[in-house]
Amino acid sequence: VTGCTVAEGFGMTETSPVVSMNTPDDIRIGTVGRPVANTEVRVIDEEGNVLPAGSPGELMVRGPQVMKGYWERPEATAEVLSEDGWLNTGDMAVIQDDGFIRIVDRKKDMIIVSGFNVYPNEIEGEVCKHPMVLEAAAIGVEDTKSGEAVKLFVVKSDPALTEADLKSFCRENLTAYKIPRVIVFRDDLPKSNVGKILRRELKDEEAAVTA
Repeated sequence: VTGCTVAEGFGMTETSPVVSMNTPDDIRIGTVGRPVANTEVRVIDEEGNVLPAGSPGELMVRGPQVMKGYWERPEATAEVLSEDGWLNTGDMAVIQDDGFIRIVDRKKDMIIVSGFNVYPNEIEGEVCKHPMVLEAAAIGVEDTKSGEAVKLFVVKSDPALTEADLKSFCRENLTAYKIPRVIVFRDDLPKSNVGKILRRELKDEEAAVTA
């Protein structure tokens, strides 16, 4: 589409803002590259244990570009920044054996189905491979049996697409616990001013309906 090779990178306001990047001479599609100079990264589990390469966990960053803290918000600072300078990014990631980082999803968007971690990005990516799907968004909803279940919002590219067609497609391409329990077709999805789908608004809508 762009006529050139896309080189992804990763950063946050709290990291001034660069953490990692693909360099022009070594681009790995689907990753956000390797850490920039003097920057350390690691991924941790829910208990704070450092995980080995290839395991998904919350990405942590330490380096000279990491903020000293939020202005006059010591409690908020303590929630994300350790005394020895490690910043909790809130992003789930995998650090590959070659050192390249792959962002999996936002931690707050993760869906836990019967104890299994389900990442909306993975479901959305598979669903959008269907030729009759324009775009999709997955969120977690309460479920009495599994704790949470996947609810999928879909914008069709072809009006002939049915829920049965899409569920059949999901069964062929997703593990059983990742298959959406509910599919809702919509004319559009809520987006930010830069075109990012806002799952939070879909969650808020869901909460309002069930309240």
